Amino acid sequence: MSNNNHSSYGLIKVGVILKMALLTAFLIVLYFPQNDIEDYSDLFYTRSSSDAESGDENKPEIDVPGYENAYLIKVNETIVYLKDSDQVKKMFQDTIDKYDDKGNFQASILRNSSRELTALTVSVNQVCDNSSEKLDDCIATAGLEKAIDVPSSEIQPEGELSFDSFELGVKDVHFNEPVEIVQAYVKSDNIMDIKDAASLITENQETQQIYKVQSGDTLSEISISTGVPLEDIIDMNDALENESSTIFVDQELLITVPKPELSVVWTEQTRVEEAYDLPIEYIYNDEWYTNQKVTHVQPSAGYHEAIASVTRINEDMVSNDTLYEEIKMQPVAKVVEIGTIVPPTYIKPLAGGRLTSGFGKRKAPKAGASTYHKGVDWATPVGTSVYASSGGVVAFAGWGRGYGNVVYINHPDGKQTRYGHLSRINVSVGQSVKQGEVIAASGNTGVSTGPHVHFEILVGGTQVNPFDYLY
Repeated sequence: MSNNNHSSYGLIKVGVILKMALLTAFLIVLYFPQNDIEDYSDLFYTRSSSDAESGDENKPEIDVPGYENAYLIKVNETIVYLKDSDQVKKMFQDTIDKYDDKGNFQASILRNSSRELTALTVSVNQVCDNSSEKLDDCIATAGLEKAIDVPSSEIQPEGELSFDSFELGVKDVHFNEPVEIVQAYVKSDNIMDIKDAASLITENQETQQIYKVQSGDTLSEISISTGVPLEDIIDMNDALENESSTIFVDQELLITVPKPELSVVWTEQTRVEEAYDLPIEYIYNDEWYTNQKVTHVQPSAGYHEAIASVTRINEDMVSNDTLYEEIKMQPVAKVVEIGTIVPPTYIKPLAGGRLTSGFGKRKAPKAGASTYHKGVDWATPVGTSVYASSGGVVAFAGWGRGYGNVVYINHPDGKQTRYGHLSRINVSVGQSVKQGEVIAASGNTGVSTGPHVHFEILVGGTQVNPFDYLY
């Protein structure tokens, strides 16, 4: 291709770009007037054959093959394109009609006053009776209080309320997420069918979220509360190996939940007859541990007939307020006394080591040894540091028959830990120790088959399996 041809092609390309930029700016000025407009359903112009014949030079003519005028709708980071304003309004109207089967609410396209540049958004208004003397008073834009002048003589005192005082049905509808709408000049292939666009914006899509672990959570409970299968939670988080993996408070877990880009918040007044329970009443005891509780009063369900104001996001209820009720049977609340002190935790009393004998029945390792092992053993070289499994006070430190050199520690929650077959003891009776503090060195004293640490946890004076308590 010659240099002249290259230059001509470049000039044509630049000309097309400049023409499109000028036309876009012209459309913004022409079709987004700065005066307040309540409904933009006829705001944008589509050139017709009659316009062409009339020779109206004030209306823009855009003719780039493969491109056409459309509406861009943006919700969060999702963008769809629809052909005309009727489709835009229909998509949003169909969305709210799922929850308003009486047709009392209408979707409207309005100027988006929160944007510096001219843009549109969608609002939901209550449909009003045309015979109303004050039409403006009966329009309740979602999210705003309705101002209605009612003569004081017609207002019922609170004591005179009855079921007839309430009008049942959907009272408010609005979209939960901000919606941006602008006219765009796009490739025809980008314009979607209205059903596909609605599906992309209003139907559930897999969305990644962060779940922060709360006190008392387990992986199973998180799976149930979020609706995410346990195996999916494990697969999405590298820190989790299986359902027994340890989790801690404030740990952030990645979960994927089904959620639409655009959701509808709607409030309905309804009349219900139902049994109901009162919230649990707690008595907090500052001298008990949080795992201690006593139920003082057992609950009893009540029964009432009521007017409820129920707010939902799509199908999920977010609030349920009782506006009026007639109680048929009084409920009784459950009363529980619970401790406030966080109980001590227990850690493995050494670093490393090889588990050689678990808790429970076993074959005696040597003459004089028990066939029922009351603790756990870890093989480790003589002189390995032995740590206090939990904070407490030393109850015994010395020779303990089959234990050899042994240390007993009493803990604030009533448990006791024992550390046997030691080569050296670093603490004395009555001494307070902290969790993780070095209290001794491992050895091979007493009835022992080799250098190791013998460890016990006692509850109420009886040995229990330490692995049920180690953190």
